Amino acid sequence: MSRLPGALAHLPFPVIGSPLFIISNPKLVIAQCVAGVVGSMPALNARPAEQLEEWLIEITEGLAAHNAAHPDSPAAPFAINQIVHKSNDRLAHDMALCVKYKVPIIITSLGAREDINAAAHSYGGVVLHDVINNKHARKAIEKGADGLIAVAAGAGGHAGVKSPFALIQEIRQWFDGPVALSGSIASGGAILAAQAMGADFAYIGSAFIATDEARAVDGYKQAIVESNSDDIVYSNLFTGVHGNYLAPSIRAAGLDPDNLPESDPSKMNFGGDKSKAWKDIWGCGQGIGAITQVQPAGELVAQLKREYAEARARLALG
Repeated sequence: MSRLPGALAHLPFPVIGSPLFIISNPKLVIAQCVAGVVGSMPALNARPAEQLEEWLIEITEGLAAHNAAHPDSPAAPFAINQIVHKSNDRLAHDMALCVKYKVPIIITSLGAREDINAAAHSYGGVVLHDVINNKHARKAIEKGADGLIAVAAGAGGHAGVKSPFALIQEIRQWFDGPVALSGSIASGGAILAAQAMGADFAYIGSAFIATDEARAVDGYKQAIVESNSDDIVYSNLFTGVHGNYLAPSIRAAGLDPDNLPESDPSKMNFGGDKSKAWKDIWGCGQGIGAITQVQPAGELVAQLKREYAEARARLALG
């Protein structure tokens, strides 16, 4: 069993909802947390920057109200994702607000920085850093991250190419802290499988896009319901970093998903004018074959819990 610090120590269900660019919002985060999983959102989803404080107030007050009304079933903690990359000119502003509102979990992406980790630790926050290989995992822990998100092949949005078996195995050879696994997880059985491999938590994103609370257009949600892993395309064209996207949205943009050009990785962009050109390109992971309907986030979590219990029971009977 891993050493689980602070907010991660007593989660009611081993799932972290991944931060969904553009899509995650306070309504979804609160619904996830109330249902018993960590809800999260990128700080950059709040636009203009001043909106982030409004959203943090909404989340913290909403969860406090739930906990006061339901002391026997408190909400799970929430997380804010920070893009730690030179293209993010809001990082200092957004991190200061996270410190002000004592955000329980900070998820860092595209760069590990000691000052960001120290800022979170100053109030008892926990930092999880997402990585696509063992080398980056070591660097993140050396710079003070508390835990890792292993982004394996098949994950939605920015994703690596390593098998989850290989990635978790290599990390666990030297690290006994918290690890979440990302990559094609959209069922209770997959959550249990992630734990069997050595992860503490499943990191689930695409399944939450097809929920009522998600800030995604109806066409996006329906495309997830109607698609499967054959409809996922891996490309770096849209942000400069390789990720997985829905082929129907690429075709709708007038491009051939089977013949996409390569982008210059040195020109990464996660919020400026360039990114607006791709606002209708839909990120998604390979696990979407398990998603068969659009439903409230709470009902999705309840479904995952049922499937998880059934998977455990099957193993016990075997």
